[in-house]
Amino acid sequence: MIQITRIYSDANGDSHFENFEVPLKDKGDIGFLSDDEPAKSIVFREVAPSYDYDFHNAPDRQYIVLLEGGIEIETSLEEKRSFKTGSILLVEDTTGKGHRTKNLESKVRKSIFIKL
Repeated sequence: MIQITRIYSDANGDSHFENFEVPLKDKGDIGFLSDDEPAKSIVFREVAPSYDYDFHNAPDRQYIVLLEGGIEIETSLEEKRSFKTGSILLVEDTTGKGHRTKNLESKVRKSIFIKL
């Protein structure tokens, strides 16, 4: 299983966290694989060490994979969670009050966005 944290908006527009797991199937010598999931595009990203982006909506429904550097995300209900290098997020709050994101480390953060 691979753990992913989902960020989504409820009917009132408030953003929330939800953890879920993606099941993996034993494929023998090549390891354990999930089912295919279609994607539209992939974007590689770097942000400055000082990155602190106020409340915003995700531009697209997308996975974010943190390659280097950690972040703190705050929901509209003031819940905060920290995510380290290697974390995977599914960001779906494309409407509503959004979330806030800031770097936890004083270094360039690198990530991949996989748009769904």
